Formats: sequence, structure tokens, C-alpha cells
Amino acid sequence: MRRRSGSPVTVQSGVPPRGPSRALAPWLALVAFLAVPPLIWPHSWLLAYLAQSATMIVFALSYNLLLGETGLLSFGHAAYAGLGALIAARVFNASGMPLVLLPFVGGIGGALCGVLFGFIATRRAGTAFAMITLGLGELVVAAAWTLPGWFGGEAGVAIDRASGPPLAGWRFGPAREAYALIALWCVIACIAMFALSRTPLMRLAKAVRDNPARAAAIGCYPRRVRYGVVVLSAFFAGVAGTLGLINIELVSSESVGMMRSGAVLIATVIGGTAAFFGPVAGAIVLTFFSVVVASVTRAWLFYLGLLFVVVVMVAPDGLAGFGARQTARIAAYGWRRCRAAYLWSTTAVALWLAAVVFAVQWAYAAQFGADEGAAFGTLFGAGASAAPYVTGAPLPAPVAASPLHLALTLGTLAALAALSTRRALRAHARVAIDARAARSPGAAR
Repeated sequence: MRRRSGSPVTVQSGVPPRGPSRALAPWLALVAFLAVPPLIWPHSWLLAYLAQSATMIVFALSYNLLLGETGLLSFGHAAYAGLGALIAARVFNASGMPLVLLPFVGGIGGALCGVLFGFIATRRAGTAFAMITLGLGELVVAAAWTLPGWFGGEAGVAIDRASGPPLAGWRFGPAREAYALIALWCVIACIAMFALSRTPLMRLAKAVRDNPARAAAIGCYPRRVRYGVVVLSAFFAGVAGTLGLINIELVSSESVGMMRSGAVLIATVIGGTAAFFGPVAGAIVLTFFSVVVASVTRAWLFYLGLLFVVVVMVAPDGLAGFGARQTARIAAYGWRRCRAAYLWSTTAVALWLAAVVFAVQWAYAAQFGADEGAAFGTLFGAGASAAPYVTGAPLPAPVAASPLHLALTLGTLAALAALSTRRALRAHARVAIDARAARSPGAAR
């Protein structure tokens, strides 16, 4: 792309050129996220959160092989993870194999299920594929309750991860040793899927996704390509399911349920399907909501659903695509020109978030009493009040205040948020106008 000397760089693709340092940055961030917190603060709850994040990262990346790379929307992806973990648990309990190799066994189990289910599902594409996977997922859930001897019934199938042969003195009984194994397998699986995304098979998968008729015209077999990707995706889903098995030492019927299939879909869409590390960001966000936010308030599903709606409407390419566009904009126009727009945008988002959280937590506190009242006080720094009582539980002072006081508080937050939004829109428009003026022929001369 040519440009005149002194003229600003124009953004054509929306993504700045990726140098070696920019390409390594996501990998370094992933390794730092998995390795640094346990070294600084090795508490059990933090290790559990990071283990769940690592498991969801592998699970979301495996799902993106279908949705992002091949354009296949699946509603039964949890079946591969759950069945792979179940097979791994049965093999581990029967043979006492090394725990280090167990994720590979779970991946093989998931791939075998992908061979069976993929043969049926890939006969159709698009909406038909989604409906077939939904039916297959429901069949697996029904089988989990119909065959308690294999699936373990309500109790599930448990393992003792410390019962296998030790490796260099590690028996993986302590949470720290188990997390180290989970994090190592997470990085290995991410590298393997990244390498897989650069293979000719995945290039054919993208061609089938974009134009299956043209791909078939040049000698490609769309169904075979979809079938191969489903099997590979099922393999990595089985790895993810086995990492969860190592973490909690249990696989149950919930591991194959629709809730888990919906969760991985939400994580992948929130993060973005176009970028490889998009599902990684979505998995971290989803785990943050399900672990951290859920420990504070029972309204975490409401906040997660609201975030999902906002991302789909504002940034259909996910958090990764949104971040890439903003990075390209700053690289093209400079931080000093964009500073005011981003500062006003940040202020508007913070005020809208405060207004929504205030309203939702007040409503939940009024409905559910002491539990959400404590969460309300934690979020807003409010003390508890002895009266009045709602459902027999004391509420914090802001909840116990008059409706007029609450309306004034919400109205003030909403008015400030609307004003900040207006200023942010004007600032963004000013940046666009200045950029067009700088690119005009008169400015170039």
C-alpha cells in the first residue's frame, strides 16, 4: 500500500500488520495468565479458577474449529467432552495408567465419538447440522440417565488422580501439582490447534465454509472436510473434558448436558470466531462470570446474558475483533488524537455499568433478601440495616431507602451516562472528520 510522505496510514483491513513481537504477544499473555498468578498467590480457590479457565480455553478452541473455521454451528459439543472424560475415567480406574497421559486417552475417546456422531451429522450442513447435533446431544443426555452402570448415575464416575504411578516424584494429589499438569496440557493443546489451523485441511475447511459449491467444483469433497474437522474437534473436546476430570476428579451426567454446550457457544461468540485467540478471551471471561461473579451475586447469569447481547450487537466479531479494530485505529491516527474519544467512552461504559448493576442488585436484594442484600452491600459499600424486612431478611441501607431515593440515584447515573455517551460519540466523530481531512488531497499538498 502506497502513501505519501507525512500522510497518516490508512486502515484497509482493519488489522495492523503483525510483526514477530505482535504475533508472540498473545502466547506470552496466555503463559503469563496460567503461570504467574500461582507463583504470586498460590491459594486453592485461585488454582481452581485457573484450572477451570484452562479447561474452558481448550474447550472453546476445539469448538471454534467447527464454528469459526468450518462454519458449523453445533449444539451438542459437550457430548464429546463428557464422553471423552468418561472413557478416560474408566480406563484410568481399570489400568492405573500415568495421569500425564490421561488427556490423550480422553482425546482418543472424544475422537471415537466424533467418528460416530460426525458420520451422521455431516450429512447435512447449516441449520440441519445444528439440529442434528442438538438431537444427538439430547440422546447422549438421555443415555446418561438410562445407563447408570456406565455413566455412574447421579453420583457420576470418580477417580483418584494420586493413584497412578508417580512422575519425577509428583503424584498429582495436591492441587498445585494437578494444576501444573492441566496448564501444561492447555498450552500443548493450544499449540497443536494453532498448528492445525495453518494446515491445508483447515484452508479447505474455510473454503467449504465460504462457498461449498465452488469448493466442490474444484475437486473438494465438502462432507469429507466437515467430517474430518468434526473428528479433530471432538478429539480436543475430549482433551478438555479430561482436564476437567483431573481438576475435580469426577465426571457426571452434567458433563454432557446442554448447559455446557451452550456455555462453550457463548464463550466462543463473546471472544470472537475470526481470530485464533478470540475463544481464549471468551473462555476467560465466561469463567470469570461463572466463578468470581457467581461467588458475589446470583445475578451472574443476567450479567453474562447482557454481555452476550451487547457483544453480538456492538461487536459481532467478538472481543478479539473489537480489540483489533481499536488497535488499528490508534496505530493509524495516533493515541493523542483518539485519547478524548476513548476516555469519554470509558466513562460512559462505567456509568452505564454502575446504573445497571445498581438496579439489578436492588431488584435481586428486594426479591431474595439477605443473600443478595449482602452482595448489594459488598458491591456498593453499604452497611446492613435492621429494617425494613423483605421476605424475612434484613436489607442494606440503600435497598431499604425510599423508592424516591432509588429513582433519584438511578436517574442521576443514567443522566450522567447519557451525557458521557453523547460526548463520546462527538469525540469519535471528530476523530473521523480529522482523519478524512488529513487524507484529503489538499491536506496532502
